[in-house]
Amino acid sequence: MGQGNHQEKRLVSLSAESADRPEQLWKDRSFQGMTATQFLGAFNDNLFKQLVLLICIDAARQTGGGDVYQPVAQALFALPFVLFSGFAGYLSDRLSKRRIVVVCKGVEIGVMLAGMYVFLSARSSFDPSLALLLCVLALMGTQSAFFGPAKYGILPELLPDHNLPAANGIIQMTTFLAIIFGTAAAGYGKDLLQEDLWLLCSGCLAIATLGTLTSLLIRRTSPAQPTLQFDPSSLLVNRDTWKMLVTDRTLFGVLLISSLFWMIGGVLLPAVNAFGKNQLGIGDSRTSIMSASIGFGIAAGCALAGKLSRSRIRFELVTAGAWGLVFGLCCLAGIGLVDYETLPVEWIAWLLLVELGVSAGLFVVPLQVFMQTRPPVGHKGRMIGAMNLINWIAILAASGFYYLCAVLLSPVSWTFGVLAAAVLPVAIFYRPAHRIGCS
Repeated sequence: MGQGNHQEKRLVSLSAESADRPEQLWKDRSFQGMTATQFLGAFNDNLFKQLVLLICIDAARQTGGGDVYQPVAQALFALPFVLFSGFAGYLSDRLSKRRIVVVCKGVEIGVMLAGMYVFLSARSSFDPSLALLLCVLALMGTQSAFFGPAKYGILPELLPDHNLPAANGIIQMTTFLAIIFGTAAAGYGKDLLQEDLWLLCSGCLAIATLGTLTSLLIRRTSPAQPTLQFDPSSLLVNRDTWKMLVTDRTLFGVLLISSLFWMIGGVLLPAVNAFGKNQLGIGDSRTSIMSASIGFGIAAGCALAGKLSRSRIRFELVTAGAWGLVFGLCCLAGIGLVDYETLPVEWIAWLLLVELGVSAGLFVVPLQVFMQTRPPVGHKGRMIGAMNLINWIAILAASGFYYLCAVLLSPVSWTFGVLAAAVLPVAIFYRPAHRIGCS
């Protein structure tokens, strides 16, 4: 135990030395490895998920029904996070987070192999194989559920607290760059490859393999609580973590606001897909570019939030981001009223989606950093697990919410107005302490 403590102190000391100057952050080989690993994983997740969502829209058109398959796909991807995030958070504190990251990346290789097999056996993007694709999507969600707490919980172990705002800005920025490229690649790949979509999955397999290799660059970390005993409550929210949340109202409020952010995101992606393909009548490639533009904006917003934070948690950025979300969503809702023949609606929508992304980046980074730094060291993994659980319950609820919007609202763009109404109370009333130090 003494040797483990000595090694942990030594690693923290080395991290602090390399992080004394902000420009040294990118010279940290371990941080480089973590950034590359999560980028490649997010790319694969979003490429495959967007591909399945586009296939769901095509399948719904063939059956003549409404947009019912996209909510099912979203729900199956979200459900493993609800079922396993609590246990994943427990494992993240009980075991080395670096070990969990490496194992999850190895599992990702198997999931991509399964996806490639489905497309090879079907040789068609419209097929009874949709059910199998949804199963693979659920497996991908399971792998990601166990990856999440280790991914975010390891940053405080690798870096000093005062570097976390900048590091989170970089991690969030590269994550959403991966969303851009992965989402866009799905649309272009589907248009280009048609019945040979297994080739797209073979690329995903190569990326999963590369991500496994980059995960090996992350330096070894000691378990936060190697003697932590399993409690059935760990399957959801651990008793100690729940007690911490109940007594810390600021932390609990941040968790709830974060879940609202992810619920909006869970509705926004299928809504934009349906808006592009069904309301505007554009193809898979242009629809995916439209969806990816959100990620482009979020990447810029996360980088901006990291820059503006200056080693502090600034909750006024959450307020600014919330007002930006309300503005962008209201404008998108109004697009349903304009004449598509006289205005470049697609370009206007693209710009508004970028604005939404920038606002979302400003909104989420302070919340993410606060949830990393606020809990004690021994609770960080379980706190991230609880955060994932609550966020993905919100995303799961978003599937049902979007289904109701798809059935009740016409045109699709009115869904954006409903989302604006959901964010408005946060913009008006959410006012925690403006600045909280990270060091």
